[in-house]
Amino acid sequence: MRLIDVDGTQNVVPLPRALEIANQRSLDLVEVAPTAVPPVCRIMDYGKFRYMQRKKAAESKKKATRVVVKEVKLGSQTDDHDVAFKVNHIRRFLSEGMRVKVSVFFRGRAITHPEKGKEMLDLVMGKIEDVASQELRPRLEGRNMSMMVVPK
Repeated sequence: MRLIDVDGTQNVVPLPRALEIANQRSLDLVEVAPTAVPPVCRIMDYGKFRYMQRKKAAESKKKATRVVVKEVKLGSQTDDHDVAFKVNHIRRFLSEGMRVKVSVFFRGRAITHPEKGKEMLDLVMGKIEDVASQELRPRLEGRNMSMMVVPK
């Protein structure tokens, strides 16, 4: 088997000799690549190795940012003042680095005019295009038409 020592040196030795070397140094013999020809083993302190792996995983988890998605709902016939009010909310969410899902819902027979929902989403996008870019194009999902916007 190929043996990788603590200092990184490699040599090919039989298994009993590798175990003997690991025992002399009070370390573990860990099989790294069992399918290689010859199999590769490394001499290391396995407990310390696992501890360092857990520590790295926790550190990377700590640094990871959670993506928050806020949803703003509008009706297909919402008034201009109400749209402006919702646009202010969208701008605030985007300034805080959040993704925003803008949805237009259809009541009753309004679903027969999905172009009104598309116009509403285009109006909202026109008002926020200086701070946002569209991630997902408007699409109809049941009685809702929605699009996803992200900060520029």
